[in-house]
Amino acid sequence: MKFLKIFLVVIVVFIAIFLIGGLFLPKVFSVTRTTNIAANDTVVYKNIADLNNFLQWNAWSKMDPKAKVEITGIPEQAGHTYHWKGEKAGEGEMRLEAVKPVEEIKIAMRFIEPFESAAKTQFNLSKESDSTKVTWTISGENNIFSKWMCAFGIMDKTLGKDFEDGLKSLKEMSEKK
Repeated sequence: MKFLKIFLVVIVVFIAIFLIGGLFLPKVFSVTRTTNIAANDTVVYKNIADLNNFLQWNAWSKMDPKAKVEITGIPEQAGHTYHWKGEKAGEGEMRLEAVKPVEEIKIAMRFIEPFESAAKTQFNLSKESDSTKVTWTISGENNIFSKWMCAFGIMDKTLGKDFEDGLKSLKEMSEKK
């Protein structure tokens, strides 16, 4: 019986640390990755802002190639939308919010399954001498679980790897044209 009491006290202490500690962790997260692509900025821009092209290079569609995808709206225009539903990638939606041709693409993301959440994604492009610099950022509000994921660097490592894989594929796709 003494073991059970100690076990319950330990569990309660861990729950208290988790909840109270979570109050002191950052309320927002942000993950950013950058690459240089030896391609014209208009080619790179079109491969991002046309979600039909985005589908071909992003890491998540490669992770779940059988996911059902629906792309609607006018490519490279606010309102252009990419909805997905798959076993591995879950369900969600991306919608272009604002675009500045060959400079910036702002995207609203809504994750439906396995967990509901929202995030903002942004691509910034800048012309360099013989390449295009692409910076990809995602940011959003943390819930209690993602606060701890950020505290241990899990969010940056996980999303960062997906961003790196995606940017590598974007680079390959853009440099072929």
